[in-house]
Amino acid sequence: MLLSVIIPVYRTELTLQRCVESVLNQDVDDMEVILVDDGSPDNCPELCDEWAEKDNHIKVIHKTNGGLSDARNAGIDVATGDYITFVDSDDWIADHTYATLLHSMDDNDILEYPIADRLPLQNHVYHDADTYWLHSQAYLHTYAWNKLYKRSLFDDIRYPVGKVFEDVYTLPLLLRAATTIATTDKGCYHYCYNPEGISAKADGDALSMLLDAHLLSGMPIDDEYYLHLANIQSDVFEHTHTAAKLSPRRIDYRHLHGTKKIKAILLNTLGINKLCRISKFIHLFKSPSRW
Repeated sequence: MLLSVIIPVYRTELTLQRCVESVLNQDVDDMEVILVDDGSPDNCPELCDEWAEKDNHIKVIHKTNGGLSDARNAGIDVATGDYITFVDSDDWIADHTYATLLHSMDDNDILEYPIADRLPLQNHVYHDADTYWLHSQAYLHTYAWNKLYKRSLFDDIRYPVGKVFEDVYTLPLLLRAATTIATTDKGCYHYCYNPEGISAKADGDALSMLLDAHLLSGMPIDDEYYLHLANIQSDVFEHTHTAAKLSPRRIDYRHLHGTKKIKAILLNTLGINKLCRISKFIHLFKSPSRW
């Protein structure tokens, strides 16, 4: 069972060694590590080549800069493994993670594992995408990198070039192509927050793409998911002042508590457009935090 680990590389010369070492320390001999130098202007291209000379598990692709989606796609195009996973080059993987997870991949098309200090998971198997999406609230953690995938899922699927929040566009497609999706409490992905990253510095256009990705996904929407979408819609309105794309919905707030319950009552009473205006007004007087 060959595992292809795809690592897009761009401006991460200070963290690349930690990332690559963590992957090579996985106790998985049947593994190829594909470093995709996305036209990085620092020392990353040379560091990638040095790694390839030191370890025959490593392949290097040098390409002109095309963004994260394009880099992932370049890795997918040359991957020869039965399974694919991704790592961002400023993150790292806990020891023994992949060896443990691969034992479960015979029975699953997608396997999601925990993220340190961010996403604990339980052992659960889902036989349809809709149940996984809502039960595990997968819409909150659509990340490409804390999952293993059967390579065949990518036969007709690639990440959208030119889009930000590309994971939100792509995961629903992969879920629809999958038969069995599982979560596990084994293994650990160490994510490093980047204050200069897209998520941290998203503007109105980026947030609009995020909202569109959710609304066009075709995935089911329950009350909890709708409240999440209402948060995104509020952020989009705050940046762009455009009318809401999110359709009205009456929410059963009896099972909700705290600010979620208050927001649900306001949505039922005022509607999404007026709630967006109230949210913008509140943010004029306090630091922006999702309420």
